[in-house]
Amino acid sequence: MTARVPLNDLVRQNKLVHDELVASARRVIERGWYVLGSETAGFETAFANYCGVSHAVGVANGTDALELAMRAAGVDEGDGVATVANAGFYAGTSIHAIGAKPLYVDVDAETHSMSVDALKRLLGRQAVRAVIATHLYGRLARIETITAICKPLGIPVIEDCAQAHGASRDGRKAGSFGMAGCFSFYPTKNLGALGDGGAVTTDDAVMAERLRELRQYGWSKKYQVSRAGGRNSRLDELQAALLLAKLPHLDRWNDDRRKIARRYSEEIKNPRIKCPTDFGTDNVAHLFVVLCEDREDLRRHLDKHGISSDIHYPISDHQQPAYMDSSVDGLAVTERLARQIVTIPCFNEMEEEEISRVVAALNGW
Repeated sequence: MTARVPLNDLVRQNKLVHDELVASARRVIERGWYVLGSETAGFETAFANYCGVSHAVGVANGTDALELAMRAAGVDEGDGVATVANAGFYAGTSIHAIGAKPLYVDVDAETHSMSVDALKRLLGRQAVRAVIATHLYGRLARIETITAICKPLGIPVIEDCAQAHGASRDGRKAGSFGMAGCFSFYPTKNLGALGDGGAVTTDDAVMAERLRELRQYGWSKKYQVSRAGGRNSRLDELQAALLLAKLPHLDRWNDDRRKIARRYSEEIKNPRIKCPTDFGTDNVAHLFVVLCEDREDLRRHLDKHGISSDIHYPISDHQQPAYMDSSVDGLAVTERLARQIVTIPCFNEMEEEEISRVVAALNGW
């Protein structure tokens, strides 16, 4: 029986660096220091250097990274934060945690990221305290234009880089364009831990210091709470050590993903399926998402042929049951894409036979 093609396979990737991961874990265990020690400091330095910024502050996960970055940027209860509604509600979760209000901006039909024109319209009619620009599916948003629009208005731009580790444009990496870049190291990410983890990158020394306080109860020194809004959100030593072992391999792994994505773009010929086509350095192919008007029939066909698929993401933020907001309008592209998107397997260490099977199944539908 032919094995199923998985959407992702973390075991394969971790096998490539198995000995390095074991050695890193052993080092942490034997040192006996497990929170905010030399491994976290070492990873923060290495990751900041990789992203081309002065500071990286490790936190517990990517959602905390977004919340703490907003708090450090001065976002408070009742403030409006512009973001997109097609990225899994992670930004929405962090905005609501502060008591701020998400102001949803429609997306571009080709890139699925924030529409610059829609952002301009929002800024012209509502007060916006900050903008979260999501680099969706591994592709950089029009981040230079977004920051250029917001800077004269004094509006901080926070990059959601959870799916874009290593993406770069004109020599600048994700996490270096805005006031802050927020990363998740959830295991499925291009740079994934063996558990939860996150980080915020910034060139602003004052912001970095605020983040270090906020991630540990708001302490300016032990047991002295000097900053409101703090929490227990620390990247632990074990995850930092594992990430430090993986980081030197990230660019090669991203190249492997791009090669698969380019093959899909070139070889999938079914006119009923629309594939993304741009896989330069500004797209690390975290997910390969196609468009199809008869999505459920396509997914049944793929399942029948042993191909896994998923939807990233099926429910737009403003339509989530817990936060349903019927007053939100102007998101026509967001809502149309949510009905058509399908994610197919794309991960480094996919076998040639698996890639060919995916292509054949899609072309045979």
